[in-house]
Amino acid sequence: MQDFAQEFKSAAALILAGDPELWAIVLLSLKVSLLAVLIAALIGMPLGAALGVGRFPGRRAVVIVLNALMGLPPVVVGLLVYLMLSRSGPLGVLNLLYTPSAMIVAQVVLVTPIVAALTRQTVETLDAEYSEQLRSLGVSRLASVPTLLWDSRLALLTALLAGFGRAIAEVGAVIMVGGNINHVTRVMTTTIALETSKGNLALALALGTILIGIAVTVTGAVSLLGLNDDRGALKHA
Repeated sequence: MQDFAQEFKSAAALILAGDPELWAIVLLSLKVSLLAVLIAALIGMPLGAALGVGRFPGRRAVVIVLNALMGLPPVVVGLLVYLMLSRSGPLGVLNLLYTPSAMIVAQVVLVTPIVAALTRQTVETLDAEYSEQLRSLGVSRLASVPTLLWDSRLALLTALLAGFGRAIAEVGAVIMVGGNINHVTRVMTTTIALETSKGNLALALALGTILIGIAVTVTGAVSLLGLNDDRGALKHA
């Protein structure tokens, strides 16, 4: 019990002292995840919005597939990205394997379905509410997308935060395509797994504490945005 308490003290000391190795790992994690969410937003939001307002044969099947992709197993995504980026793969010439770029690609694959599915749901709900008004003004379904996206900005920001939460906590896919290389591709989750297996609990606990702090912050932000969105809806009701 005393040793366990000492590990916590050592972890707190690493955080408070601004340990360079610790914060380099944290910053790399944030960089990779934030870039992945940004790219996922650029892909997922237009896709989700198009599905939200579009009406075409097979749309229901596409929506079902998109919703199913939200639960993609990370290790499967890691395997597929690994095969694509390996030397014998179609994108092997890019030499991205075991780099932060490969980790970003894997996280983009995981996060994009989440962003697209939540965007589709939000835009479809607003389109049903505003469709008669927009059609009476001569605005087509496709042209109404920017208006619907802007009006649902709080809900979409919530979707992005949910995607960031998924990305920052990911370990299976990023360790497969990143290799967990020290000072190159070692992020919080992979370092926690490695250092725990080595018995270096102080660093693992320090990173775990920071990761929990990020998770709590993201969850709190999502809750606050949802509360503000509900209040805004009540005001307009």
